[in-house]
Amino acid sequence: MAGNTFGRLLRVTTWGESHGPALGAVIDGCPPRLSLSAADIEAELAHRRPGVQAHATSRREPDKVEILSGVFDGQTTGTPISLIIYNRDVRSHDYDELRHVFRPGHGDFTYHAKYGIRDHRGGGRASARETAARVAAGAVAQKILDREGVQVLAYTLELGGVRAQKIDESSIWDNPFACPDPEAVAAMEARVQEVRALHDSLGGVVQVRVRGCPPGLGEPVFHKLDAALAGAVMSVGAVKGVEIGAGFNAARLLGSENNDPLIPGGFASNHAGGILAGISSGAELILNAAVKPIPSIAQEQQTIDLGGRPRTLTVKGRHDISAIPRIVPVIMAMVRLTLADFLLRQRAVQ
Repeated sequence: MAGNTFGRLLRVTTWGESHGPALGAVIDGCPPRLSLSAADIEAELAHRRPGVQAHATSRREPDKVEILSGVFDGQTTGTPISLIIYNRDVRSHDYDELRHVFRPGHGDFTYHAKYGIRDHRGGGRASARETAARVAAGAVAQKILDREGVQVLAYTLELGGVRAQKIDESSIWDNPFACPDPEAVAAMEARVQEVRALHDSLGGVVQVRVRGCPPGLGEPVFHKLDAALAGAVMSVGAVKGVEIGAGFNAARLLGSENNDPLIPGGFASNHAGGILAGISSGAELILNAAVKPIPSIAQEQQTIDLGGRPRTLTVKGRHDISAIPRIVPVIMAMVRLTLADFLLRQRAVQ
């Protein structure tokens, strides 16, 4: 298996490279008669589009989408939906010195080990540029979720050690960090400027909340909903950890503290994060994703070349200080795709 296709009933294949002519997605299994336009998809892409935030890469891509198939008169037809996004602002010469050298922290070494060849121009298929196709596909998946009344919300919970202390959902996209705590934004900005002066980068934590998810989604043994969500989110390149509900903190609680009492109308608490025995409970789904620092930094680092000889490298080019906040809509897209797929699977059961 090539590993470029996601899902079972709602199947998404992404294609394209960072510095190729275009990238895109093919979505198969989407139900018919759902309203869908390029504008719907571009509204989601706007949150991850490069060249927008001051602390992000200066690469400027318009991320305009063309729907090549699967939509007629503004509605899905039930046939495969093909989407294409053209790359308009590539500067491949920035990566000339990387043709024979592996960048620390990137997939250069492992891609070469697997295939014996790699696209050194911005990381090729391993580039975060690939995630534009995921966000586009996630916008289609949300159309399925809308029909079921499922809302997926994501935001920056933590950046560079600065953590949001309150959640004001109305303010998430009113700042350059997609942070729901206006008071934390200034501290995040100061932290970014501090790290920028050091020619370094930052990691953080993205939180996803899902409301309106019906109970019963997920399989009892090998295809548990929490396992599927974790796998989907971990497929995003910069994500190094996923917690559901209380997550690792559950290991520090007593059973009497961690259990969520059942009461008329729902649960008294939600340490389980909306999933019990791998199946959604109807409570709010809560997921945290740990995002590593961007590996492309303008500091001298040790590495090797294709011949295994030691080299030093300072990465040049246009890069983000952090994957946050542009990774927020990517993680949200993977949650949307997972839930939409499981919703379609559940129809076969009931």
